[in-house]
Amino acid sequence: FSSSNSNDSQLKMKEWWIHVTLVCVPLLAVYLHIPPPQLSPALQKWHSVGEVFQFRGREIFYRDSHGALGSSDVVILLHGFPTSSHDWNKIWEPLTQRFNRVVALDFLGFGFSDKPRPHKYSIFEQASVVEALVAHLGLSHQRVNLVSHDYGDTVALELLYRSDHNRTGHLTLNSLCLSNGGLFPETNHPRLLQTLLKDSSFLAPVLTRLTNFRIFQKGIGDVFGPYTQPTYAEFWDMWTSLRYNDGNLVVDSILQYINQRLQHRERWVGALTSTFVPLHMIYGPLDPVNPHPQFIRRYQQLVQRSTVTVLDEHISHYPQLEDPTGFLSAYFNFIHSF
Repeated sequence: FSSSNSNDSQLKMKEWWIHVTLVCVPLLAVYLHIPPPQLSPALQKWHSVGEVFQFRGREIFYRDSHGALGSSDVVILLHGFPTSSHDWNKIWEPLTQRFNRVVALDFLGFGFSDKPRPHKYSIFEQASVVEALVAHLGLSHQRVNLVSHDYGDTVALELLYRSDHNRTGHLTLNSLCLSNGGLFPETNHPRLLQTLLKDSSFLAPVLTRLTNFRIFQKGIGDVFGPYTQPTYAEFWDMWTSLRYNDGNLVVDSILQYINQRLQHRERWVGALTSTFVPLHMIYGPLDPVNPHPQFIRRYQQLVQRSTVTVLDEHISHYPQLEDPTGFLSAYFNFIHSF
């Protein structure tokens, strides 16, 4: 009796696997050749007002808006992973009313920039991309204000290090405002998918091809607060800019930045703790990647010269999108304080 039961279950299991295979194989075949989604009107507009410049033979997308006439101040915005310069769209206009130039770029491998593969993506190279853009815009001798988020925070720390050590081609920094980035490996908790992608060389190519909009939406939704979730259209724009130029296929290479943060912790945390450049941190405390209060305690303990704004308790990992008003108010207070 038990053997017929186990035979039945084996048969059912076999049937189940056949069904799964029959469903998955054509889906897989289709998915691997799915063209990237069309740009929404919002993304098309962002793209059409941007420009590109060449960095070591690669095209880098950027936006450069001329704003306030009475000011000579420049602000440069450095976005996070896995998104793009479009992350700054909700605070763009107010920034142009305060600054003479508002500049943002898509890092190599992100957004509308080239996404070479295979390629060894690194924080050092992204910092060089920013320096090259600043030179391209004729701003090398101008004092610039940096605002960064997530991955951009680490690029900002490398730029800070180069500036404080007078490296050739460095920026002249007037101020640095960081937000919700994994500055300290010890208080940073990458998502499971990120860890799998950065550390499993055999799984990564499969996972990057199999990640679809639903998986992406769930992953991004998890790092937004419950009351500040992106709209469906906003999720779709983030996904579209990731898929643009097959960006989903370079995610695993880009994710090596998590290992680089650990490897170069002394250089980057050292730059943060020793600099005299005015510093500010805008922090959404519901962030599962850099949890409260461990992250902000560590920051205040190590970076004593910095001022800090902790936003409302329901704001999470993307403060500039979840609470643009609070973000701007904190930033303008900081800019007017020195």
